[in-house]
Amino acid sequence: MNETINSILTRRSIRKFTDQMISKEDLDIILECGKYAASGQGKQSGMMIAVQDPNMIEKLERLNAEVVGRDPDLVHNFYGAKTVIVVLARKDVGTHVYDGALVMGNLMLAAHALGIGSCWIHRAKQTFETEEGKAILKELGVEDEYEGIGNCILGYPDGEEPVARERKENWVYRI
Repeated sequence: MNETINSILTRRSIRKFTDQMISKEDLDIILECGKYAASGQGKQSGMMIAVQDPNMIEKLERLNAEVVGRDPDLVHNFYGAKTVIVVLARKDVGTHVYDGALVMGNLMLAAHALGIGSCWIHRAKQTFETEEGKAILKELGVEDEYEGIGNCILGYPDGEEPVARERKENWVYRI
């Protein structure tokens, strides 16, 4: 079977990681794949922030939990991942949410092809709507109006990969 198709069919969300950090080389490949995601009219509205600093990951994880009213000391939404790629997209582009979603897909497929686990963690939109989230972007020099699309957590899987759920019926219709 073609490697690309195999990656699409076998990738699963991983929620338990080893302590091993992803190499710079692997992270660079994953980010490059994110840059090549399709986008509406080729506008490339997406943007990625690669985070491996433990303090920033902790801050993002805390904000992620707080925006839904969870206790950040009890809930660890990033599951111990040592790398997080935050995907945002420019709000002034009509297809920005779809563009960002395609970036997330490319990141997760590229990671899987390299033997790296991933999971899409929601609430990036709400996180970067908070004053603290806006301050993080400002600190990084992000000045345009961006909307958080997702947090792609990455790491080496600790344990067996989950088995795919049975595909639902009536997913495809042919005319």
